[in-house]
Amino acid sequence: MAERGRPLFDRLMGLTTEARNPRTMDLDALDTDAILHRINKEDARVAGAIRAVIPDIAKAVSLVTTCMRRGGRLIYIGAGTSGRLGVLDAAECPPTFGTDPGRIRGLIAGGSGALVRAVEGAEDREGEGEGEIDDLAVGSVDVVMGIAASWRTPYTVAAVKRAKARGASTIYLTTNAPEKVELKVDVLIAPQVGPEAIMGSTRMKSGTAQKLILNMITSTTMIRLGKVHENMMVDLMATSEKLRERSKRVVMTATGIDYTDAEQLLSAAGGSVKRAIVMSLADAGFEAADRALVNAGGRVREALQSLGVGEVGAEGGGEGTPRDDRRAGDPSAGDATAGAKEGDRV
Repeated sequence: MAERGRPLFDRLMGLTTEARNPRTMDLDALDTDAILHRINKEDARVAGAIRAVIPDIAKAVSLVTTCMRRGGRLIYIGAGTSGRLGVLDAAECPPTFGTDPGRIRGLIAGGSGALVRAVEGAEDREGEGEGEIDDLAVGSVDVVMGIAASWRTPYTVAAVKRAKARGASTIYLTTNAPEKVELKVDVLIAPQVGPEAIMGSTRMKSGTAQKLILNMITSTTMIRLGKVHENMMVDLMATSEKLRERSKRVVMTATGIDYTDAEQLLSAAGGSVKRAIVMSLADAGFEAADRALVNAGGRVREALQSLGVGEVGAEGGGEGTPRDDRRAGDPSAGDATAGAKEGDRV
C-alpha cells in the first residue's frame, strides 16, 4: 500500500526533489528578466549532471540495444511529467527511425487522458502499474524503464518490480541521490540536478534531464542498430511532405546526386533512404543493395564496404557535390551483426 500521512511526509523531506533551492528564494521579488536569468542559470546545471552519469546511460543503451536485436520491447512507465516524457519519446521513434510503434511503448498513470489533464491520485495506484505490465505480457526479452523524479512513485515502482519478477531487464531514471532509491534494478540513472528553482516543481530541471536522457538512450540505440548513417536519419518514415523532402535531401547529401535523380532513385528503392544510398554509391541494383544491407545488419557503412566501396567522407554533400572522397573502412564501426531483413521495422 502506498505511504501516506506522516511516514510519507518524512520520506519526502529527505528527497532533493522536494528541497528548497537557496539560490532562488527571492524569485517573487525579482522582475521578469531577472527571474528568467535565474531559471536559466539553474537549467545550465543539467548538462553537467547528465555528463556525470553517462557511464550509467551507456549501460542502459547496451540493455536496450540487445533487447531490440532480440525482438524485445522498450517500455517506459511513469506518472505525471515523467510519464508524459516517456510517451513522447516512444511516439517520436517511429517517424524518426522507422521503428514499429509496438517496439517502444510509453505508459502513463491514469492512461492516455493523463497526457492532457492530470488524473487525481493515479500515481498512487500500485495495482494499475502491475496490471499494465501483466497486460503487455512483459517477459525476458523486454526492457522496462521506470521514470520518476522522486523515485518513490507507487505506480511506477510497482510496475518495475512486477517487470523484474517477470524476467524483464529494468532501468530506473530519477533525479534523487542513488542511496535514496530503495529499488533493485539492472541500471540506475540518477543525475543530480539539485533542488528545483520552484520548490518541488520537477517539470523544471528534473523534467529537462529526463527528456535529454531519453533522447540519448533511444538515439544512441538507433545509431547502434544502423538507423543513422554518418549523422543522417536513413530509416525515417516519410509520412508527411516535410519528411518526403527530407528523405530526398538525405539521399542527395549522402551521394551528391541532384534533386530529380534523388526522387527517381528513392522510387526505384521502394522509398528506402538507406537502400537508395547503397544503390547509388555502390552502383548496385535493388536486390544487391538489399542483400548487402541485410548482411550488414542494416548498417549502410558496412553494406557499402561489402560491395567494395570504402568509407564515404563525412563532409560535403548536397546537390551536385561529388562523394568520391571514399576512404578505408572504419574499424571502430563496431557491432553491426544481428538484424532483421532490411525493410522490416525494428
